[in-house]
Amino acid sequence: MLASLIIVFREVLEAGLIVGIVLAATRGVVRRGVWVGLGIAGGVIGACLVAAFAGALADLFDGSGQELFNAAVLGVAVLMLTWHNVWMASHGREMAAEMRAVGQEVQAGRRTLAALALVVGVAVLREGSEVVLFLYGVIAAGGTTAAGVAAGVGLGIAAGALVSGLLYFGLLAIPVRHFFRATTGLITLLAAGLASQAVAFLEQGGYADAWSTPLWNSNAALPEDGILGRVLHTLVGYTDQPTGMQLTAYLAVVAVILLLMRAVSGGQPRRAAAG
Repeated sequence: MLASLIIVFREVLEAGLIVGIVLAATRGVVRRGVWVGLGIAGGVIGACLVAAFAGALADLFDGSGQELFNAAVLGVAVLMLTWHNVWMASHGREMAAEMRAVGQEVQAGRRTLAALALVVGVAVLREGSEVVLFLYGVIAAGGTTAAGVAAGVGLGIAAGALVSGLLYFGLLAIPVRHFFRATTGLITLLAAGLASQAVAFLEQGGYADAWSTPLWNSNAALPEDGILGRVLHTLVGYTDQPTGMQLTAYLAVVAVILLLMRAVSGGQPRRAAAG
């Protein structure tokens, strides 16, 4: 539940900030709310289509090469999480500026109201599609239930919408960069944990045999199936018997994400990622 809550909260907050910027830049424009609402609805419908396609694809592999399919899903999720952090580190500010410019052009009459629906719809579709892929990765990694994921999604949507609304109306004085700093760090660890789980699936399916001997066994001190173990497994990919390949994949993903964020943001990934 915690992983899905963090992911959904982050994505809803990003989409909410885009909607807020567009609304702020089009104050006084008649029927702007209708067009923004149409954009949000279109984005949600598009994300649902992505979810339906992913679900159909998963059914094709049920019972046939499931470990390989799960590893592939986790690999895609890791790539998306990596891209997400790196892209936000380099383009967060530019994205906000572009949304603001579109809103100002609509207000000045240089663009039609349909432009609002388009930019909002694309933003919601992008964030929603990322949520779908991330959640499939979380479910494939195990350690959670469908009910837990659903609860996390609901709480994430509610929290993201609430914070977005408070920021828009100026009722929340906390700088948004603090939210993004915290979630960027958590998403980095989550991506590393998913990479480790992908390796575990490959090992279970017999697709990866190198360095497959467990490096240690911490089950007695912190069992993976215990309450704290499950929380850590979901958030940071903890396992009580990691293999050498799992640990290598984990550390490699953390290093790659941090290096790429530093590279694209001129050595200050956190500040740039705050948008």
